[in-house]
Amino acid sequence: MHRLNLTIDEALYEQARAVSFIEKKSISQMIRESLSEYIAKNAKTKQQANLILEADDEKEILSILANDAFISNENFKSKFNL
Repeated sequence: MHRLNLTIDEALYEQARAVSFIEKKSISQMIRESLSEYIAKNAKTKQQANLILEADDEKEILSILANDAFISNENFKSKFNL
């Protein structure tokens, strides 16, 4: 796991603290769940992020970000029977 510093306004913090108490979860757990849900809902961005994580160099990363019409490695392999 990685440590993350986060700045939020006081009202949001107090709401998170209250929900944390009610749900018997840490605020960190709630944030992890929220981020996972956010990423899962944004499939295209998730695919681009995965491609960036697999990229070999900066040029390839910039190409992925500039190109809206991309295909994942798995889809490419299945499309061309690789």
